[in-house]
Amino acid sequence: MDKKKKPPVRIKTIADFHQLRGLGQPEHPLISVVDYSLIAHNAGVDPESWSLDFYSISMKRTTNAKIKYGQQQYDFDDGVLFFMAPHQVFSISHNADLKPQHTGWLLLFHPDFIWNTSLAKTIKQFEYFDYSINEALFLSSKEQEVLNTIVHNILQEYHSNIDEFSQNIIISHIETLLNYSDRFYRRQFITRKITGHRILEKLETLLNNYFSKDISGRGLPSVQFVATELNVSANYLSSLLKLLTGKSTQSHIHDKLIEKAKEKLSTTDLTINEIASELGFGHAQSFSKLFKTKTEQSPAEFRQAFQ
Repeated sequence: MDKKKKPPVRIKTIADFHQLRGLGQPEHPLISVVDYSLIAHNAGVDPESWSLDFYSISMKRTTNAKIKYGQQQYDFDDGVLFFMAPHQVFSISHNADLKPQHTGWLLLFHPDFIWNTSLAKTIKQFEYFDYSINEALFLSSKEQEVLNTIVHNILQEYHSNIDEFSQNIIISHIETLLNYSDRFYRRQFITRKITGHRILEKLETLLNNYFSKDISGRGLPSVQFVATELNVSANYLSSLLKLLTGKSTQSHIHDKLIEKAKEKLSTTDLTINEIASELGFGHAQSFSKLFKTKTEQSPAEFRQAFQ
């Protein structure tokens, strides 16, 4: 009989994380920089999967361990940077015969630490917190040095006597780290253009196949559906497409829809209501509104140009 999978263990506080990982008490209850080499692992005791109530940013190199995030498994032998927002689930599996070896750092900070600050308002804009683990950021040696320096400054600041300036200074360092990470991700999209263009080609094929059939019973494809079919996260796909084409995933879906609509309007005798229905619209008015927004013509005006 198969062993039932245990639910994720929820780690509510940074102090709880420290205790579970055999670390001393954190010097600050809401923020901590952890040296990965000091983290204790016990394959017989460690949870199968985790969920943290706080943000986690890791730069690590790991041997003898695999990390699963969502349904994706990733090997960290090469050393990468990855991000987790509160309440996301991940799991770690170790080679039973070998002790995992980790190097690098782990930055943990609780949402309460950034509450009512500019970072609390902008952190949701950093889409890479919702990327899958297989979409982690690979860093050059120079890029690692930049981020290592920022994290070292954070560590020094909360090691010093905490005063009225400490929180703002640390938050400023975190914002700088996130902005550099945003830049490095854009660099990764550029240096992996071949991979990016393959995804773009697959997207084109996927949408062509989808709209080649009567989709009245299915409706328009959602961004999440497209991302799942391409085996990437929705946010990663959006970021990639914006860099390669300047358009969002939703815009690509709508562009393909308009392309098919133009084809039907110019080559068939279907009514506008029938075309709207075949393209997944419950109401012809919604179709006409989108068509005019994209083309500056109504469907009827576009059709008249071919008569």
